[in-house]
Amino acid sequence: MNAPHPAEKSEPPHPLLELWRYFCMNRGALAGLGIVCLLLFLAAFAETIAPHAAAEQYRDAILLPPAWQEGGSSRFILGTDPVGRDILSRLIYGTRLSLLIGIVSVSLSLGIGTVLGLLAGYFRGVTEIAIMRLMDVMLALPSLLLAVAVVAILGPGLINVMYAIGIVLLPHYARLTRAAVIGEMSKDYVLASRLAGAGPLRLMFDCVLPNCTAPLIVQATLGFSAAILDAAALGFLGLGAQPPTPEWGAMLASALEFIQSAWWVVTFPGLVILLSVLAFNLLGDGLRDALDPKLKL
Repeated sequence: MNAPHPAEKSEPPHPLLELWRYFCMNRGALAGLGIVCLLLFLAAFAETIAPHAAAEQYRDAILLPPAWQEGGSSRFILGTDPVGRDILSRLIYGTRLSLLIGIVSVSLSLGIGTVLGLLAGYFRGVTEIAIMRLMDVMLALPSLLLAVAVVAILGPGLINVMYAIGIVLLPHYARLTRAAVIGEMSKDYVLASRLAGAGPLRLMFDCVLPNCTAPLIVQATLGFSAAILDAAALGFLGLGAQPPTPEWGAMLASALEFIQSAWWVVTFPGLVILLSVLAFNLLGDGLRDALDPKLKL
């Protein structure tokens, strides 16, 4: 009689599958992911989805209410603005601009902040003091005030808004990377790589940095929502995208005088900003819970 075979050990799940399993445990994160995917879809196919061009004006349909309200028209589902442009179309095209601002500004701040944090955490001493005191000075200023100051120096415009927001978000990534690098530098694999002859660049970028990516991914996701909110604030102040660019903050600014007489011109852009910021925050919280082993059950 043959002896029973020992139970075979199941192979560990793929890291991405395990990440997705923990991510799916957070329903709020799934809702945020769904809204983000919808925003990406709208941005990618804005020309096909939008019923009208973003800058097209209909002089016979100025300040029309939404289609379900008395006096509304099925041609303009969310109504029109003070110069007869379709609000729904402008919101759809504005999605593309807001995501572009988020991608460029977060990429800029993430790239520069990661390098500065690596330098501060690896070399320590005078290098760390110089970099981190500069970051502390930047953090001492309110983010919107600092962004306004940068835009005032560079001049209003969409490109300069991206630079300004990137500068505002920079200290968060630098401080986070520095803290993660300091924690990794005391581990055995760093000492083994150093004894094997690895140089500073290889230690920083090949050994230490890959183990610091989890908190940076979470911070980048949360920074996306901050970038969208700051861009809307700068657009509201008239320092961001200039008319007739369909940017959400600029849409709010151009409709201020019609708040009481035409509620839809400010309500719908404000709701879109709220949902976008909330979606990225929920997505960031879900990624934080999935990537942090201390929070896993």
